[in-house]
Amino acid sequence: MISKNMVLGLFFLFQTGVGTLGNSFLLGLYTITFFIGPRLRPIDLLLCHLVFVNDLVLLSKGIPQIMSTFGLTNFLDDVGCKFVFYFHKVTRNLSLCTTCLLSSFQAISLSPRSSWWAKLKARIPKYIVPLCFSCWTFHLLTNYKILIYMKGPKGSHNITKGNDFIYCSATFHVSLYIAIFILLVSLPDVLCFAIMLGTSGYMFFLLYRHHQKVQYIHGNSLMPAGSPETRATQTVLLLVILFVSFYSLNSFLALYIHYENSPHWVVHISAFLAACYPACSSFILMVSDSKVQKYYLALWENMRPTP
Repeated sequence: MISKNMVLGLFFLFQTGVGTLGNSFLLGLYTITFFIGPRLRPIDLLLCHLVFVNDLVLLSKGIPQIMSTFGLTNFLDDVGCKFVFYFHKVTRNLSLCTTCLLSSFQAISLSPRSSWWAKLKARIPKYIVPLCFSCWTFHLLTNYKILIYMKGPKGSHNITKGNDFIYCSATFHVSLYIAIFILLVSLPDVLCFAIMLGTSGYMFFLLYRHHQKVQYIHGNSLMPAGSPETRATQTVLLLVILFVSFYSLNSFLALYIHYENSPHWVVHISAFLAACYPACSSFILMVSDSKVQKYYLALWENMRPTP
């Protein structure tokens, strides 16, 4: 009979493999298009950065989880645990930050020309690269505490208190200082979360209002259910629902693991939820973004040998 750990390992293997394949395909497509294909849109820089950091999230969390579910729990020492958890936390925060920037960019691009922030439409593309570098710098600096508290596997140390992450452990001690520090570090994530929800709601409102105007002018017979406005609204709502759902559930489990001695299956579920959005988002972009198909067709025409 197949053990529970074997089943978990297969789930992690499938999630990491398929998610990495989807993100890598988009990353390669944007990279090749940049050099030999049609001109990329400014928003494609954000999409390229998003799939890149999502790839890093999947690899930094998926590979250790796969190895631990197959019985390898002592493959990392203190330095390895510090690096893996620090790298995962930074890239996960970057995924949140990039999604927030993407949602904000889309809202600004979709806003009416008469609005007060319409002037940002011409300026915002030049800020994309500096904003991405700022996100990297900020999260690399603010997550330094992980390098202090993360340790090797619990079985290889005389640790009586702390959190057990199966292949690594942490010696977080509950105190007022730690609670204040966690609160301060979490504020940027909460801010990004709120901005993403607000801009997504604003885009939904604009698309819905535009849909109603077009429907009033042309009549119901000329407005198919699969109109671009409807598809764009469904895509935004799906991305927001997925992100909010997975992020909220994972955050709840992470807090539970931090304050309670959790069984290993809770740790595995938390890790699986943390990787769901990076694994799914690339395929949502492939299906919803018509430019991806156009880039692929254009590159296929350029790379196809001439008769």
